[in-house]
Amino acid sequence: MTSPMASSRPPLSLATKLAFGAGDLGAAITANLQVFFFMVFLTNVAGLSAGLAGSVLMIGKIWDAVNDPIIGFLSDRTQSAKWGRRHAWMVYSAIPFGVIFFLNWWVPSDHQWVLFGYYVLMGILFNTVYTAVNLPYTALTPELTTDYNERTSLNSFRFAFSIGGSIGSLILAQVIFQVVENQRTQYLLLGGIAAVLSVLPIYWCVWGTRAQVQQFNKTTPTQAGTTLPLTAQLRLVFSNRPFLFVMGIYLCSWLAVQITASLIPFFVGDWLKLTPADYTQVALVVQATAMVMLFVWSAVSRRVGKKAVYYMGMTLWIIAQAGLFLLQPGQSLLLYTFAILAGFGVSTAYLVPWSMIPDVIDLDELNSGQRREGVFYAFMVLLQKIGLALGLFVVGQALEWAGYISSVAGQPPPVQPDSALLAIRLAIGPVPTLCLIGGIVLAYFYPITQSVHQEILLKLHAQHQGDTAS
Repeated sequence: MTSPMASSRPPLSLATKLAFGAGDLGAAITANLQVFFFMVFLTNVAGLSAGLAGSVLMIGKIWDAVNDPIIGFLSDRTQSAKWGRRHAWMVYSAIPFGVIFFLNWWVPSDHQWVLFGYYVLMGILFNTVYTAVNLPYTALTPELTTDYNERTSLNSFRFAFSIGGSIGSLILAQVIFQVVENQRTQYLLLGGIAAVLSVLPIYWCVWGTRAQVQQFNKTTPTQAGTTLPLTAQLRLVFSNRPFLFVMGIYLCSWLAVQITASLIPFFVGDWLKLTPADYTQVALVVQATAMVMLFVWSAVSRRVGKKAVYYMGMTLWIIAQAGLFLLQPGQSLLLYTFAILAGFGVSTAYLVPWSMIPDVIDLDELNSGQRREGVFYAFMVLLQKIGLALGLFVVGQALEWAGYISSVAGQPPPVQPDSALLAIRLAIGPVPTLCLIGGIVLAYFYPITQSVHQEILLKLHAQHQGDTAS
């Protein structure tokens, strides 16, 4: 039997890494457009009341969280001689993924409850096919390579496409909004183009990684017939100590991301007295810097390790967050300087936790004799969604408690009380900083170093050889 160790498998080619990275492009485009535009589309274009629009989003998010562990569990048990466990889900879900995303931007009626029912249905269907495409995709990483450093490199390609898709989707929307006047036509065109751009890279990913995944399936036993019940698998997942550390690192990092992202409009507009265009530009600076730094940090990680890279990125990010608290109106140059520093850190929030998860899965296989990527990745994705919901809830409650005055359409922006301005500054500075410090502490105690991972691979190799001999 061929050894699963990195030494027996050739390094991944650039074409394979590009194909793998492209698999996250559709998820990034669709998710980013929904985050930035779906709420305003429901209220200002479809004509749904704000309360019903919020309910649509809430129901979709609840179902999105529920279906992650279900589809992760099912993908682990999937058997397809032609496509394998992960590619089968991606191939058959890609077209529905694009079609349903497009239908989210169609206005079928002017009746409130018809609209509500339609968008709830579309939300449930879209979040189902989104997970069916994206979760098996994320679980491909440990099937493509067992090399400790190559996994970091692989994820740098993934998140370069992810951030690039987010940036590209914003640019596409601005172009369409400037060229097309009718609002309903704007969003239908945006949804149609984005759907095509989201589906095609999924098939690129499947065809570009198929050979490597087939080789993995031939040399690594999946033992699908002895898969434990879901409840037993969950107990094992949460008894995996390194996985709990990775979950904590990821939660701390993404809480900082989500809290900062949700507060930037308030901070830029109400405290710094700048325009919405400045907010968009700041967001683009952060994303562009993060995309470039993915490849820099990946190269550095080969020399100093994942934990050291995380420390460096978090340190720069902490400087940026602390600097935001001290920033005064009129200091626009410093704002963009801090945006660049934050981009250095945000890239490590993308790169490092997702590079650690495959190593955790290898340890679980050593302990259990089974590959359960779907369950581990499901809870990583679920955790990100919990972080988003928690971050937005905390922000909203803090602003309300501090006396923040909401804007009224057609009226000048209100002058915010000092208590609200202080709450904005505290929430965008010290609060994310504490989250980032928590991530550094957890990373310090994370036990799987490069040398430890090599020992795990050696033991796995011996285990597989024993299985073959028997």
